[in-house]
Amino acid sequence: MLISFLFLLLATVCVAFVGVGLWVFSNHFLTTDIPAAISHPMRLRVLNCIFQLLITWGMIFEKLRICSMPQFVRFVHDLPPLRKHPDVVVKDLRFGTIPVKLYQPKASTSGLRPGIVFYHGGGGILGSLKTHHGICCNLCKKSDAVVLAVGYRMVPKHRFPMVVRDCMVGTIHFLKSLNTFGVDPARIIVCGDSVGGTVATILCQKLVDRSDLPKIRAQILIYSTVQSLDFQSPSYQQNKNMPLLSQNLTFYCWCGYLDISPSWRSAVLKGAHLPAEVWEKYRKWLGAENIPDRFKKRGYLPVSREPLNEAAYLETNIILDVMNSPLIADDEVVARLPEACIVSCEYDVLRDESLLYKKRLEDLGVRVTWYHMEDGFHGVLTTIDMRLFYFPCSSRILDAVAHFIKGL
Repeated sequence: MLISFLFLLLATVCVAFVGVGLWVFSNHFLTTDIPAAISHPMRLRVLNCIFQLLITWGMIFEKLRICSMPQFVRFVHDLPPLRKHPDVVVKDLRFGTIPVKLYQPKASTSGLRPGIVFYHGGGGILGSLKTHHGICCNLCKKSDAVVLAVGYRMVPKHRFPMVVRDCMVGTIHFLKSLNTFGVDPARIIVCGDSVGGTVATILCQKLVDRSDLPKIRAQILIYSTVQSLDFQSPSYQQNKNMPLLSQNLTFYCWCGYLDISPSWRSAVLKGAHLPAEVWEKYRKWLGAENIPDRFKKRGYLPVSREPLNEAAYLETNIILDVMNSPLIADDEVVARLPEACIVSCEYDVLRDESLLYKKRLEDLGVRVTWYHMEDGFHGVLTTIDMRLFYFPCSSRILDAVAHFIKGL
């Protein structure tokens, strides 16, 4: 009887595994549209299919109340062993309860090195110190800098504003220990990809008045999100089904991190979650007219916003906090920020946020160095150490960032 039950259970699991695999294959591998400008389109197609398979299994486990989707995906993406880089010394440390990784060039130096505080991306629900290990190793080596990667607590147990708080704690610990790590206090850079870039610019804003700490010399924002209000910019429309970050996944991250019900999706996409006066107030920074026309050529249809849904507004107005939307911070704060290096990717739903923040900074006299990857997509930088799924664009991004750092 027991053997029959185990056999039936195994057969059920096998059928489920094959069924889910076939569903993902037919819905993503066969149907995903990869732009012609992307190098190695089949590579991206396969990578996206694997990613969607993990998300699908995660959703199944979440429905079965085994674990949440983010927990499952994080567990799997942290399984591969970390690749060793002979030119970099890596140490796992803790600043209080905050886990960090310290990367130092192995070669000796007679002087102090730049210090880079790195915050990993993942929408506040995915990513880890492990997924961005390759990025930090290469960044350390290419820029000859000390890199500190800061870990933070995530969904489902921890939501807004925990990411910013943990990163702030880790950053302040580092700023007070520069001598210990051989870092030049005049060359401190904060850097991040995706939501990590959001954290970087938020911390720049929060630390601008801290006279007791070394000043941040520069901020590096790699395909970052800087506003949580508008989901209908040209890049959202053009790239809503692009791997590896679709509009659907963006909205899932938005809801998960901010603890907002997904039931408000329709109201948010139609702009009914904010009053007309709020849209008008921030139009000077959010409006599509701030985006160069060349970025609208692949298609853009202005969307008329629907009348206010008061219930949606009451549950989502946390997005107006500058810790979620640093783009809308006051002029007197933004004008005092350090110079920026901004990297945007053409095939990214978040592309326009880089363009909007670039314009906002430049309008207030903040120096900006901008790199745009015509063949880039969201998450491409994390392929730097993936070998089979490596994209040359990832190396170009790191080379550009390293060049910027060496010029400080």
